[in-house]
Amino acid sequence: MDTSEDPRYVAYLYRIAHLGIQSTEPRQVLRGVLDIVIEALGASSGDISLLNPDTGKLELEVAERLDDEADEDLALRLGQGLTGWVAFHGRPLLIPDVTKDPRYVKVRANVRSEMVTPMISGGGQILGVINVDGDRVNAFSTDDLALMSRLCDETTAVMERFWELRNLRIKARQLESLMGIGQNLVTKLEPQELFNTITRDSREISSLRACALYLHDTKSRTARLVSYDGPAPDSLPEGNMPLSECLIGSTIKTQKAVEFSNVQSAEFIDVIDLPREASLRSMISTPLRIEEEIIGVLMVFSDRIHRFNNDEKRLLSALASLGAVALQNSRLYARVFQSEATLRKNEQLTTLGLLASEIAHEIRNPLTVLKLLFGTLKLEFPDGDPRRTDTRVITEKLDQLEAIVSRVLNFAKAPTNLHSRWSVTDIIEDTLVLIRLKLTQGKIHLQFSPSDRSLMVNVHKGQLQQVVLNLLLNATQAMPDGGKIEITCDTEHHDGTGDFLRLDINDTGPGIRENMREHIFDSFLTGRPDGTGLGLAIAKRIMASHHGDIYLKQTGPTGTTISLTLPLV
Repeated sequence: MDTSEDPRYVAYLYRIAHLGIQSTEPRQVLRGVLDIVIEALGASSGDISLLNPDTGKLELEVAERLDDEADEDLALRLGQGLTGWVAFHGRPLLIPDVTKDPRYVKVRANVRSEMVTPMISGGGQILGVINVDGDRVNAFSTDDLALMSRLCDETTAVMERFWELRNLRIKARQLESLMGIGQNLVTKLEPQELFNTITRDSREISSLRACALYLHDTKSRTARLVSYDGPAPDSLPEGNMPLSECLIGSTIKTQKAVEFSNVQSAEFIDVIDLPREASLRSMISTPLRIEEEIIGVLMVFSDRIHRFNNDEKRLLSALASLGAVALQNSRLYARVFQSEATLRKNEQLTTLGLLASEIAHEIRNPLTVLKLLFGTLKLEFPDGDPRRTDTRVITEKLDQLEAIVSRVLNFAKAPTNLHSRWSVTDIIEDTLVLIRLKLTQGKIHLQFSPSDRSLMVNVHKGQLQQVVLNLLLNATQAMPDGGKIEITCDTEHHDGTGDFLRLDINDTGPGIRENMREHIFDSFLTGRPDGTGLGLAIAKRIMASHHGDIYLKQTGPTGTTISLTLPLV
């Protein structure tokens, strides 16, 4: 019989195709398919089994009219029973009398005949089988087998589209989750919080049993467990573990993901980097790579024997890449904090040096007067007179004090041999790296507009950075509720001295109080309870030592602009 000419066949095909649209659960679709196939063929019972790629067995998915004693978790090896034979050979089978076929495995009473058809994907892979039973001998004909084969082909096409759509939806959710995880990870700067976030998010998005994160020490060739998320194990690996005794050693050596089907088998007893938890079964370890360096390994576990497919491997690889970037980001921030602390310490030392210089300068004037006046007294005493010795000692001590003052003043000066040519853009961008986190925390948007042409200055880079950093910190403190800072570079010509760089730093703070505007560069003048009043005074002195200047360009309720000028090379 040509089933394509049978109107019932068309109706059955339409009903099967419509099932894939109606439901979002694969078992409900298969249940509807089985009901349609049994109705179309007038069968007494039936079932649909799918091939499990992890176990390689046919597992019962839906069934109609199983015996009470039948096992609903029935799983057959390929080649076992009639359904296993069809799955192994990929050909439909019609058995008029099952009692005469030794391959038959009884799962229902009163079954006399049976038809089985394979579900073959477009790529030629066996997905499962559909089986229907008759309660009498010769219950089905070859035409029935042809009709069932066509219905089975339509079911396979519907299920392939259904699974593909479901996988696309899963991937869309995973991509959305990955974006959220990436945004969340970059905000974690405290190491342990970052480690815990990586393992927790990796376990949740992969829907697996447990996740562990190991850091790799390239110098000592060891690994250390830094975070674990999952059921409480009997024990966790501790300390630095030699890679030669660890499973993750193979991942670090090959720089590729490595999976193991069952970590509870006897061959893994002596492995020291596994969490000792009986529910953990299959495992895959994925490297965290920065360029060519493996900085860690992400290890995830399933609670059953499981073969990780390509989609899962790609997902875990993406998670590992996000984790590696977040770890590297955390390390870079730690270096930034260290650099900022060093710069702060240098600023304190510079402040101390300039304060000493200012004190020495104030001492030298009266000291000079004392020395001149004492010299004009021309105190001459005869030999043996104790006052002659006193006069000599006073002269020596005045010379000694003058030498000390001179050394302090010379020490406070920036050595000219430390000056070199620098790009203004490079100096400012390096300084912005140091203050980037503080700007983010203060909700301050910073805009830097470099000049269209390369501007070079002959400066002591650290001291110029100190001036710019001091001005930026002052601006952030003037805007506790957030705001905007704008840095612009331009050039201007000074008659008689040539071309100069002009650097404007503008903020949107409330401005400087009117009674302080003319004195902001004076020493010990501050508008903050915790201020020293030396920052701008030091900046003024540094700019003067570079043959430049710093001045208040404008200030008011809408903001303040401080300008720096330096001679261009």
